[in-house]
Amino acid sequence: MIGVAIAVVTAIILASPLRAQAPRFSEHLIQDGYTYTYGVGAGDLDGDGDVDLTSADAFGHDSLYWFQNDGTGKFTKLFIQKDDPERLERHALGDVDADGDLDVVIVKNLHGDLLWFRNNGTPQDGRLWQRVVLTQGMPYAYDVVLGDLDGDGDLDAAASGWKGSHFYWFENTGWPGRGGWPRHRIESSIRGRDNGPSRTRTMRAGDFDRDGDLDLLGTAPEADLIIWYENRRAAPSAEPPWPPSKPAPVIWTRHVVDDRTRYPIHGQPVDMDSDGDLDILMAMGMHGKPGDATTHQVAWYENNGTPAAGAWPKHLIRDGFQDAFEVVAGDLDGDGDLDAAATSWRTPGRVAWFRNHGRQDEPWTMHLLKEDWRSANQILIADLDGNGRLDIVACAEKSTQELRWWRNQGPPGRPQASGSR
Repeated sequence: MIGVAIAVVTAIILASPLRAQAPRFSEHLIQDGYTYTYGVGAGDLDGDGDVDLTSADAFGHDSLYWFQNDGTGKFTKLFIQKDDPERLERHALGDVDADGDLDVVIVKNLHGDLLWFRNNGTPQDGRLWQRVVLTQGMPYAYDVVLGDLDGDGDLDAAASGWKGSHFYWFENTGWPGRGGWPRHRIESSIRGRDNGPSRTRTMRAGDFDRDGDLDLLGTAPEADLIIWYENRRAAPSAEPPWPPSKPAPVIWTRHVVDDRTRYPIHGQPVDMDSDGDLDILMAMGMHGKPGDATTHQVAWYENNGTPAAGAWPKHLIRDGFQDAFEVVAGDLDGDGDLDAAATSWRTPGRVAWFRNHGRQDEPWTMHLLKEDWRSANQILIADLDGNGRLDIVACAEKSTQELRWWRNQGPPGRPQASGSR
């Protein structure tokens, strides 16, 4: 069902006492009744100036939805794709064909297909989006990111592999529907701490070394690895587009950020300390031993300007956040620094936000938004109601099967902006 406002949720404070001017959040159901919800995206799909949402639904419904935002945070469900079995999951939004609107690139988890769903510019017309197969044969493809990795002006893709022990990137050689995208290995056969294969989870892009090209961030939980891959472009073998039979004009060099903290899962590149370079925000602990505070953590890693020099300094945001799954950043309280929002996958399954007080010697304050929400997974931050404040979106699979958002209502006593409801 399509949901609207339910009730104002007063944040439960699990650390130091709540300070004045911390925002309140209200909880809203967008959609329930999924068969398997794993993957959500945010962007203006219909070009009307507000943030719409996308959401995947596998194992039965086998669909990809988009939720049209009326500008106030009320959503109408429409279909991008129906009846596409074998696990449509995490996905990325970007203008793949450079026609001015946002498309969707998504992984099919079991068989490793990478699909492009093309936005025709009028997605509200009710028609299913054009489906293009970009590549096949990367088993257990899991996370995907879009970015111009080879510097030729169009969007390429990179992906991780749940159960796959590998990272690959996929080269956009021109019109994406003609012949597929060549697949290029970043790293494969990543081994875990027991010398068995390690899953790979996070795949995100950012310029960590500030040299003007996109590097990649990855995690390998069973290997206890947070790594970034330095993008070193080789001399092209031909004028672009490079023929698929030639080596890709990108060389990747692996650098370790942390190889000591157990089970890093999902995070993102973000400038946490506002010094002009990209740091790394990370959630750790899913599938770790319950009760081990040193495993179940939310933390950020400081880029000190020499990111290739060795392990990065680690700053703890919260320990004991059981089965931490994913964390994202945004200025939720409007005080000029970045806060964080995170999900925990089980025991009991949570959504929380962490308030940054702007001082490294002062602990972050955790505010719980949702508890006993089993299998909470992907989380995003975006202004969904147009009131100038950042809201939180998350989905939960397994027995929950829901997509919800939390409206940022601002501090107690402050009037709502005209865009809110």
